[in-house]
Amino acid sequence: MDTPRHPFRIPNFRAYWLSRFTGTIAMSAMSIVIGWQVYNVARLTMDIKQAAFLLGMIGFSQFVPLFLLTPITGLVADSFDRRWIVRITTMLLLATAATLGYLTWADKLSLTALFGAAVAFGVARAFAGPAYSSLAPNLVPRESVPTAIAVSSIAWQVGTIAGPSVGGLLYAIHPDIAYAVATGLFAVALGMMFLIGPVAQPPAQKDHRPLARIIEGFSYVRHNRLVLATITLDLFAVLLAGATALLPIYARDILHVGSQGLGILAAGMGIGAATTAVWFSVRPMTTNVGVKMLVAVVIFGFAILTFGVSRNFWLSLGALIVAGGADMISVYVRQSLIQLHTPDAMRGRVSAVSQLTISASNELGEFESGLLASLLGPVGAVVVGGVGAISVTLIWARLFPELKAAKSFDPPETIDSPPHQHGAVQP
Repeated sequence: MDTPRHPFRIPNFRAYWLSRFTGTIAMSAMSIVIGWQVYNVARLTMDIKQAAFLLGMIGFSQFVPLFLLTPITGLVADSFDRRWIVRITTMLLLATAATLGYLTWADKLSLTALFGAAVAFGVARAFAGPAYSSLAPNLVPRESVPTAIAVSSIAWQVGTIAGPSVGGLLYAIHPDIAYAVATGLFAVALGMMFLIGPVAQPPAQKDHRPLARIIEGFSYVRHNRLVLATITLDLFAVLLAGATALLPIYARDILHVGSQGLGILAAGMGIGAATTAVWFSVRPMTTNVGVKMLVAVVIFGFAILTFGVSRNFWLSLGALIVAGGADMISVYVRQSLIQLHTPDAMRGRVSAVSQLTISASNELGEFESGLLASLLGPVGAVVVGGVGAISVTLIWARLFPELKAAKSFDPPETIDSPPHQHGAVQP
């Protein structure tokens, strides 16, 4: 029997998709609630600039453990059953959500607990990210990998739509309800991961050279200029133009729309990204992928710039939707190139490097936004970031001609792994 081509026809992938979908809703709901609580507590005793800095520290608290653990998390993903890595990290997230829910219900929640949860998020994501990313290609046939990436991105992006909106609305009713729902969703995500049966994965290497294998992953990224270009472009563009950390400031003190408006704003980029991902799941990109990525990042920068100067809620939301759609194009191209240009035996380590740059652009970007907002104010920080993203894209187009030369996702034949490493599902 021929292997099903669409990922949703594969039971293991369906369970994977549902796990990622429910886990993302829970994670994004908790993130928006934690940020809102930290900012509100800080504003009781601080001005906007001081509170913005503390808000940025939430992102920094998530980045530090991920940065410290990344050298080993990719090796772990290439050495152990990736399903169990995701299962264990989901258990940690479930326990964190349940703990915050209890502390909120008991009126014992503190800034220490909120920052502790941010650190736990960072640890869980450090291990789960490479395992999740490198597991998806093992669940589908090789020719279906780009579609699987788009469909998997739908789970992530739809989760980012639902999560902040649900989190903001439930928080408006009562904060502990938001945590209770997040706990239940993590439980569903965990259950779905246990439904995934055996999948093709490179055998664990017992060569007793862990340091050499870790370095090998970084070396591969450094010498593959196309992979290096896509990873670093996303790193610097989103690092400079990340505005999500400042959404509580815009919702409360600039647009004056409260927690309900915050949930809608936080879902804006997810709306644009999910719409784009749905399109790619039906009509995968096949031509001029490098140029389209460059154009998308420029559009992303202009959209963030528009959001920064807007004082109208609907214009701000529209700018975030456009930014999300443009970012999804960049994510789609980057992930497809990385997964298809990397041997399966190294996907965990290369995915760990990619995750480190993504986290640097997101969580460290949140810290950068908070720090810059404490110096220039929130509007100045977002405007400078948007201009910076556009400038970086123009520079990268000159530094890495490989990007403009990338016409399709087809990798060189030399990186192909043995056929058994690309099977969809083990019998």
